[in-house]
This record gives sequence, structure tokens and C-alpha cells, in this order.
Amino acid sequence: MTKDRLISLDIFRGLTILLMTIVNNPGSWATVYPPLLHSEWHGCTPTDLVFPFFIFIMGVAISFAMPTKAYDNTTFNKIFTRSLRMVCLGIFFNFFGKIQLFGLEGIPLVFGRLVITAIVGYALMGNFNAKIKTYLAVSIFFIYLILSYIGIEEYKIVRLPGVLQRIGIVYFIASLLYLKTTQRTQLLIAIGLLLGYWAVMTLVPALGFEITNLEKGTNLAAWVDSILLKGHMWETTNTWDPEGILSTIPSIATGIIGLLIGQLLNNSVLKTEKAKKMFIIGIILIVLGQIWNLVFPINKALWTSSFVLYTAGLATLTLSILYYCIDIANYKKGTKLFLIWGVNPMIVFFLSEIIPQAMVMISFPNPKTPTENINLLDYLYVAGVKPFFNNEMNASLVFALLYVGLWSIMLAYFYKKKMYFKV
Repeated sequence: MTKDRLISLDIFRGLTILLMTIVNNPGSWATVYPPLLHSEWHGCTPTDLVFPFFIFIMGVAISFAMPTKAYDNTTFNKIFTRSLRMVCLGIFFNFFGKIQLFGLEGIPLVFGRLVITAIVGYALMGNFNAKIKTYLAVSIFFIYLILSYIGIEEYKIVRLPGVLQRIGIVYFIASLLYLKTTQRTQLLIAIGLLLGYWAVMTLVPALGFEITNLEKGTNLAAWVDSILLKGHMWETTNTWDPEGILSTIPSIATGIIGLLIGQLLNNSVLKTEKAKKMFIIGIILIVLGQIWNLVFPINKALWTSSFVLYTAGLATLTLSILYYCIDIANYKKGTKLFLIWGVNPMIVFFLSEIIPQAMVMISFPNPKTPTENINLLDYLYVAGVKPFFNNEMNASLVFALLYVGLWSIMLAYFYKKKMYFKV
């Protein structure tokens, strides 16, 4: 750990990615406690906080990663390449399950996909010189586009948007704003984005609809996705994408709010004053978000302006409390687990998405009903965890916690060996 790291921010990141791992890996999606699911549409559950918290934390971290605002071609290339590497890692999640190799099937195909994963992961997270990093990222990105649009059957409907893709885009824009604009300009841009998105979503109807609406599949954001991302959206709907094009615009404001908080933390004001200011800002943002919710409902899938203010307020409030307890009061007891998660988020992001996919691809006859097949992931849950619980929701949660435990062991090893995986 370097001296200039903000420990409370690392721990906040660790808490967030640990929660992400829990909600993404239940034993069974049919038996999950409601707070560990996304809200059906309007509203906000604890699970809905994970993504905006990541973007907020990334925004805060920018001013720590670039303490001096020295802008030149080298700096731009570094920002561009890091952004593109995140985008490419995110897109690979969507390609993984569709990769075909020389007619292979079953375990040989899964093994081949994992070999390609290792190659792509090394290319996008390996520590090369700047030119090689850029060359590899650009090459991989164009390979994705070619495969997606050249007409190959397996890739005609591969999804292109995603969580890491949005994070990469927001990182690129927020970093440039940090280097090229003042805090006042950054604030005005964030306000403009939120007001503009509200106006567009509530005043401009989607083509084919006489009035505007914020319903699934028929709002303006869904229409934009259906035109520009046709065939490459979220497979569950195939009519809109929760990380689509138009809804990415207000997420930039989430990153800017984090950026402004990061600059507050980096100024020369007393630490206690910083914590107090963050706490007050957090409360104000939450209140404003709830007020805006009355006319522009809090909605993660649409990333509404009220959702931005509400979640950024909760993130600011949380960080202010962690900052006071850890960086001011120096109370760190019980935080080591979250720290080891927080300093190595990218490897968790990448492999925690790949490993479950690979396990689902490995199937065999179900020992209890040999006429039916069961995949490895389901078998581990049904045979290894579920029989020990009467409450299936508890069983499903424990399965996720066991997965978190395995990751904790790996991350503790990486932390001990000072192995940090970055884009």
C-alpha cells in the first residue's frame, strides 16, 4: 500500500464489490431474499446501489490517481487505453459463452474458452509498455466489432453494453473533465446532464408513441437502444438494455459527483471539516433525489436523474462515515477483509463473471435422476449446500457467501504477495 492511498475509499470499494459478488452468485435465483435482487422497475434496493457506488468511487479515485493536472498526449493516451481496456474486458463477458472452437463441445470447448480467457485477460491486464497496451486494446475492440457485425451466426446477438463498458466510458469522460475543467464547470456539466436527461426522457416521446412514458421497452431510452444496438442488447428483453446508450449520459453525472468529492478530499481543509462537508452534501443529495423522485421516479435501469442524486448521496454519506472512522479516528478493526477486496477489484470483476459461466457449461447426468442432466454449478448447490437448510433462501445465500469465502482466500494471497491486477 502506498502512503497516498485513501484507506476508507479502498474499504468502501471492497464493501461494494463484495456485495456485488454476493448478489450475482446465489445458489438459486428462484430463492433470493428481496434486498439481494434489483427492484422490479421503479424504486431502489441495496442491490441497486452497487453499480452507482462503483462509478462514484471511481470518480473519487481519479483525483488521487492524478494529483497534478498535467495534461499532454501521454496522459490522454493513458486515460484512453485504460478506458478501452475496461470496455474490452466487459464485452468479453458477453462473448465468453458464445465462443466456438473447431467444432469442440462439452469440457474440451469449456477448456478452450478458458484458454482464450487467460489470453484476453493477460492482454488487457498485463503490465506492458504504453504502446503495446494501446495496440492490444484497440485490436481486441475491433475484433469484437468485426465478430459482432460480420454475420457469424454465433455472434449476431452478442450483447455489447455492460457494467464495465459503462464504467470505462464514464472514467474516460470524468478524467478529461478533471484535467481540463474547473470544479465549477464540472458541477455545471453534471447539473446540465441531469436536467437535460430529465427533459429528454419526459418531453420527447419514442417514435410510434404519442406521449412520453417511463415504462419498460416503450420509453425513449429503449427506443434509442432498439435502433443503435439492434441485436446486441440484453438478451432477457432484446428490446432495451439496462446499460444502454441514452441512460449512460446521466451516469456520467454520477462519476462527476464522485470526482468533486475526491477533489474535496484532496484539498487542504482539516480532515474533520471534510468529513462534515461530505456528510452534509450526502444528506442534501438524498433529499433532492427523493424530491425529484416525485416527478422522475428513482429507477436504476433508466438511471434517472433522481436515481443519480439519491445513490450519489448515499455513497457520499457512506464515504463520510468511513472516512471519519478510518482516516480520522484511525479505527480499522475488522476492516482487513474489505481492504483486500478493495485493492484488487478488477480481477474479481473479470473472473467472478467467467467462473460461474464456465461451471454452467459443464453438465453431466444428475445422480438423483440419471435421465436428466445437471450443470456443475447447480450440482454444487443442490448436493453440497441445499440439503443442510430447511429455508431455501438461507441455502441460496450461504452458497453465495461460500463463493465469497473462496474469493477472500485468493484475494488475501494476492494482497500478501502484493499482486495487484489493474487495467
